[in-house]
Amino acid sequence: MTKKIVLSILFFSFVFVIFTAIKKEEKTVCFKKDCFYVEVARYDQERREGLMYRKSLERNKGMIFVFKEEGVRSFWMKNTLIPLDMVWINENKEVVDIFKNVQPCKEKCKKITSDKKAKYVLEINAGQTESINLKIGDKLDFDIN
Repeated sequence: MTKKIVLSILFFSFVFVIFTAIKKEEKTVCFKKDCFYVEVARYDQERREGLMYRKSLERNKGMIFVFKEEGVRSFWMKNTLIPLDMVWINENKEVVDIFKNVQPCKEKCKKITSDKKAKYVLEINAGQTESINLKIGDKLDFDIN
């Protein structure tokens, strides 16, 4: 093997190790005594991918989408394989809207849009907002900027 090939293999091995070692940011989002351990989707690529292609989501797990400022947010369930509850949260960490049991979609997916401004959107397993009695106006506890 030439020196160039060996160096290329080493370089790509190094890049592979670095990318596989990068762990997604995780935080805790709580409502009273009920907490969810969530992946943070802060960047465009993370927000675009969301929970797509996941075959399951453990109980009390989810994803929180973080935006720089409040605004009207639209989501869709394209290539999402599990039903979800979607919670729109303002900058004061108050629930401003909830979409329950949003179903998976493969084609011709409609957008799920709240007319309320949100800085965060929390996605958790369908039925969990009901089981913890989460309602519009409730305040969540989390430390995510």
